[in-house]
Amino acid sequence: MSTGSAPSRRHLALGGAVAAGAGIAVAHALTNLLNARATPVQGVAEVVIEVTPGPVAETLIQLVGRNDKPILIAGVTIAVIGLGALAGVLSRRSRLAANLVFLAMGIIALLALMSRPGFTSASVLPLAAGVATWLLVLAFLVDAAPTAAPTAALTAAPTAAPESSVGAVDVGSARSRRFVIVAASVAVASVAVAASGRLFGQTRRAVETTRRLLRLPVTRGAVPADAELGVAGTTPWRVPNDEFYRIDTALVLPAIDPNEWRLRIHGMVDREITLTYDDLLARQMTEAWVTLCCVSNPVGGELIGNAWWSGVRVADLLEEAGVAPNADAVRQTSQDGWNCGTPIEALTDDRNALLAVAMNGRPLPVDHGFPVRMVVPGLYGFVSATKWVVDLEVTRFDRFSAYWTERGWSATGPVKTQSRIEVPGDGDDVGSGSVRVGGHAWAQHTGIEAVEVRVDGGAWQRAELGGVPGNDTWVQWAATLDVAPGDHTLAVRATDKTGYAQTAARADVVPDGATGWHTIEFTAE
Repeated sequence: MSTGSAPSRRHLALGGAVAAGAGIAVAHALTNLLNARATPVQGVAEVVIEVTPGPVAETLIQLVGRNDKPILIAGVTIAVIGLGALAGVLSRRSRLAANLVFLAMGIIALLALMSRPGFTSASVLPLAAGVATWLLVLAFLVDAAPTAAPTAALTAAPTAAPESSVGAVDVGSARSRRFVIVAASVAVASVAVAASGRLFGQTRRAVETTRRLLRLPVTRGAVPADAELGVAGTTPWRVPNDEFYRIDTALVLPAIDPNEWRLRIHGMVDREITLTYDDLLARQMTEAWVTLCCVSNPVGGELIGNAWWSGVRVADLLEEAGVAPNADAVRQTSQDGWNCGTPIEALTDDRNALLAVAMNGRPLPVDHGFPVRMVVPGLYGFVSATKWVVDLEVTRFDRFSAYWTERGWSATGPVKTQSRIEVPGDGDDVGSGSVRVGGHAWAQHTGIEAVEVRVDGGAWQRAELGGVPGNDTWVQWAATLDVAPGDHTLAVRATDKTGYAQTAARADVVPDGATGWHTIEFTAE
């Protein structure tokens, strides 16, 4: 084909991009229809998470918060569409080169899916259909792309009437419009196919239905009457389920039928135990207020929440299994393959480390670990709070490395004593004179003894503390300050029940949690 009669690059790029989108849509719909675990795009995104270094992951969490997963999915999707556009342009010279781009993407996606837990032959079918769609739609749109008028034909008749040139331009414009309409129609059909795929997905909806119908032998828990101090704008002492922070590596939330859930307790034990969901519910339920905190929580951050948890004490199960005297860790594994290492003393002492089945009196939300998750007071979540937990291996720290420790984080992760200001917010304007301030402080499994605040670097003033049922929750604090008009700085620090007072020295969240006083600025008018 001569260069003069070839379709334009912009038409070919559009065709390639639309072909890529169509393949993604078909793969998405078939993934839902076959109840496969993850789409090819999700599989690739999961591998991106897997290979991302810890400091990079932490930076991204701080930048985009809980939007990290949608942004990653969107990024992979845009990359595939961009490579599709490149394939379209390459087809101007070689169809084989264009097809090889799509085949290479298919191989990468296949390797990604094969590396993930739960891979089956059913996982290949959506990918294969997607690649086939890429190739077929690309061929169709490349053939449909309008060709430019040959240069030789335009220069051979210089005396042609101007009307002929105008007619040729009109024909070319009409062909271009027709191609754009065809490409747009394919794109719209692709979106419809992808959307309809959600209608076919049965597993997630079935699990959600099962969850809603569950009636568990649990209570909702009563908030202590003196837990909240009445400062408007502070976070509720009990955080509702739909407002509770979520940090995990799961791009595809595991959808586990509780009737199929199993927990294996094994390793350095006298007796291996396998539990079903019904086995767990038949055991004695323990309920407790526990505050969970993410190690990625910066000073003054929001990655913390308090809830009423219901479940079975892990200590009782480990006692039944018979732990070897030289064991010092439990390697927890989630259904999606994520794992962490937990100091065994945190699971066998007097704290309420739970295999939790309910949160604030309701079955766990799917995004918080339904049907069963771990809750361990006093430890950051990255070493303890496994969602969708299916395996507990009693072992030693020197025999394994966990997900986040491989990425530069510490192995044990005890929660650090911290406090934050919630009212006023940073940059707020308030009335001068008597100003009510408040927030929360925490030192799970140690307890908060005192909270102090100061304005503009002056003397520390003791704050009032709300009531708490024990040492495993945060405590609300409040104080009344006399503030003159003008700009001011407010700082807070906590002292825990061991006598340790928060350090002013700022430390990053890596490798074992942030330190420093939370400080905000406000203006009194």
